[in-house]
Amino acid sequence: MWFIYLLSWVALFIQVVVITLSIAVGLFYLAELVEEYTVLTAKVIKYLIICTTAVFIGFLLFEDLPISCIVFGLVGNGAFFLLLQDFPYFNLSSPGFIGSVVTVVINHYLAFSYFTDVWHPFYEVLAYFTVCLWMVPFAFFVSLSANENVLPTVSERTMSESEDTDIVSSYFSRKGKKYGLLSFLKNAHGTILPQRVKKHF
Repeated sequence: MWFIYLLSWVALFIQVVVITLSIAVGLFYLAELVEEYTVLTAKVIKYLIICTTAVFIGFLLFEDLPISCIVFGLVGNGAFFLLLQDFPYFNLSSPGFIGSVVTVVINHYLAFSYFTDVWHPFYEVLAYFTVCLWMVPFAFFVSLSANENVLPTVSERTMSESEDTDIVSSYFSRKGKKYGLLSFLKNAHGTILPQRVKKHF
């Protein structure tokens, strides 16, 4: 009896590793797609926001969800629309970004408060969190790496009178370490996974 119990823990560990690697590969592929098709990604995020807004309106018409959850969900979608105006750039001090972060936190608090007081089946709770609270922020999170390889423009920096270098060479000379999702996954790929060595015959 103890042998199959031990085997079940080994199998669980293997399943967790496989699922984690699958998620990492999926995120890497999504980040590559977002970096390649930035305009299409902005359209997809826009349609996701519209669909989420329609879901909140459906909750208002057909369900007994608290009005505070619906109102803050719609306010959060408005903040996401503001954040989408400068896509793929993210300004941490912009009203859209601050409003998005604040409404995501408030929406999670309101959802946890409601679902701890009113019983719903787990799949309904998971459906609400996935569609209403996680889908759009996850799309923005995956698209953080989209502006890493965008060519610089004059509006990104102000040239001083003493500088005689052009904007492109100055941009690449001062460009430091990247912090996006794609660069994190590429760094993890380079450090964790073994490198293939070509055989020379």
